[in-house]
Amino acid sequence: QVQLVGSGGGFVQPGGSLRLSCAASGFAFSTNDMSWYRQAPGKERELVATITSTGDRSNYANSVKGRFTISRDNAENTLYLQMNSLKSEDTAVYSCTAGVVYAGVYYPNYWGQGTQVTVSS
Repeated sequence: QVQLVGSGGGFVQPGGSLRLSCAASGFAFSTNDMSWYRQAPGKERELVATITSTGDRSNYANSVKGRFTISRDNAENTLYLQMNSLKSEDTAVYSCTAGVVYAGVYYPNYWGQGTQVTVSS
């Protein structure tokens, strides 16, 4: 069955860094576009970053542009999110998804379990 297993979350001080990973199995990872979403308590879910199946293009929410980098290793079926210069407002549960970009819009098909990121002094 499809599995997307996120890891790498934790507690970090403002200005710090974390690297999230998402191990995929049960589907053709290399042919799927992938994204990270996040949801903070009391807030709507936000699309953070998207990367195409080949990794040649990526997009970011304005709130994380210049600080976060999405990448993938198709040989290892793994998605990454490097998060630098973290702020308290980045605190959320982060989830990886597999889907497709169509007409410039990302449509998720599969969701992983979330990993908690807490940024606090």
